[in-house]
Amino acid sequence: MEEILGAFIISIISAAIGFVISKKIDSAKFDIYVEQAKAKAKVIELEARNLLKDTKLRAKKEFEVEFKESRRLIEKKEKELNYYFEIELENIKKEKIIVHEDKNKVEALKKGLEYQEKEYNKKLDKIIKILENVSGLTQEEAREAMIELVKDESRDITASIFRKFYKEAQKNTRKDVQNILAQAVTRYAGEFAAERLTNNVSFKDEEIKGKIIGKEGRNIKALEMCLGVDIIIGDIPNTITVSSFNLYRRAIATRVIEELIADGRIQPTRIEEVYQAVKNEFDTGILKEGEDTILELGIKNMHPELIELIGRLRYRASYGQNALAHTLEVANLAGLIASQLGGDTIKARRAGLLHDIGKALTHEIKGSHVDIGADLCKKLGEPEEVINAIYAHHGYEEANSVESAAVCAADALSAARPGARREVLESFLKRVEEIEEIANSHLGVINAYAINAGREIRVIVNAKLVNDDEAILMATKIAQTIEDKVQYPGEIKVNVIRELRASGYAR
Repeated sequence: MEEILGAFIISIISAAIGFVISKKIDSAKFDIYVEQAKAKAKVIELEARNLLKDTKLRAKKEFEVEFKESRRLIEKKEKELNYYFEIELENIKKEKIIVHEDKNKVEALKKGLEYQEKEYNKKLDKIIKILENVSGLTQEEAREAMIELVKDESRDITASIFRKFYKEAQKNTRKDVQNILAQAVTRYAGEFAAERLTNNVSFKDEEIKGKIIGKEGRNIKALEMCLGVDIIIGDIPNTITVSSFNLYRRAIATRVIEELIADGRIQPTRIEEVYQAVKNEFDTGILKEGEDTILELGIKNMHPELIELIGRLRYRASYGQNALAHTLEVANLAGLIASQLGGDTIKARRAGLLHDIGKALTHEIKGSHVDIGADLCKKLGEPEEVINAIYAHHGYEEANSVESAAVCAADALSAARPGARREVLESFLKRVEEIEEIANSHLGVINAYAINAGREIRVIVNAKLVNDDEAILMATKIAQTIEDKVQYPGEIKVNVIRELRASGYAR
């Protein structure tokens, strides 16, 4: 047991001694590695210093070479500049000598002229004294007599010339004006087409008429109520007629019916859907119509509101004459007349284009189209010539510019052309518009449409604001007002329609 314990202790002591020895050996190796690393670092540092030194020397040599080259170029340029400077200096010296010589010559000539002038004055004084002695008049008296003589002769000559040109002007003025108007009209031959009160819609299948009428006339009633027009289904094969005094309403109605016929689904709900789509399309087309018009006339920088109103003139008529066609004709004629009179062609076209712009708003604003148009153009910053042309073409003001006068002449030409206007049609249209305005003036009215050639007024009211009894009372009031304010042949039927619609959605 003691031997085993002793062997165990010896083994432990041996292991401890071995561990200590290994640690010493590792420490010695680490020191060796550190020394080697330091030696390598010194070698690298020495190489870096040598490399830096070589780089500096190389850079210095390159800089010296470049510096010498630059200095050589600068010295060369300096020599060239000195050469040119010497040449210019020499030229300046030569020019200075020439100027000095010329100055001496001018001084000599000046002295000579002064001497000659003195001699001339002396001789002139002698001549005047001789003339005074001969005539018995002093110099001042002779001058005044001569002036009076020239005045009398000039007055007679001037009066004679004035009378001659005045007579020629009186004789030729009318002829010149006629020539200007004739040239303007011949240079612009605008097409003319009178507005009608009906549009025809054609189709291939006669059965379409039955679809348009619908069961118990439901579809045709829905069409007339929604579109505000008369739909006439006559004996003409494969054709129906859309009748309305309102061009815009009639154009929309015609397009809606064409769309419905092409689609084939003709029913009240579908009618309203197509109507809204077509109306939105027409509203967009109005702006494009105005833009195309000002582009055609070469006019720039016009307010968007005015451009839209110009497009709306497409669907207005005055005495059977389309408002936009009349406006374009006036604009072109005014431009041609102004160019012959030395005025501004573009400004004259602008004034002609806007002279009837108030007609686009007479359905919405009460008053004369002249006042409406002038107020709008003032508000939107149009030139003074445009405002004056709007007032002057109906005699509200005198034309104060060539452009305004040209517009007045062009408006008279366009309106007075044979067949341009129809008075009977205009009086009918005004009567129908007045009837619609009377109906729309009542509280609760949504829309009012004059149909059946003005013999019937269809009034659509809000069912929430007007009950059945009030609808009867409203019809009576509207009829009484029409009797009091409107002159018309025969009788006018007033229909007040009260309809309540309820909608729901299943989701």
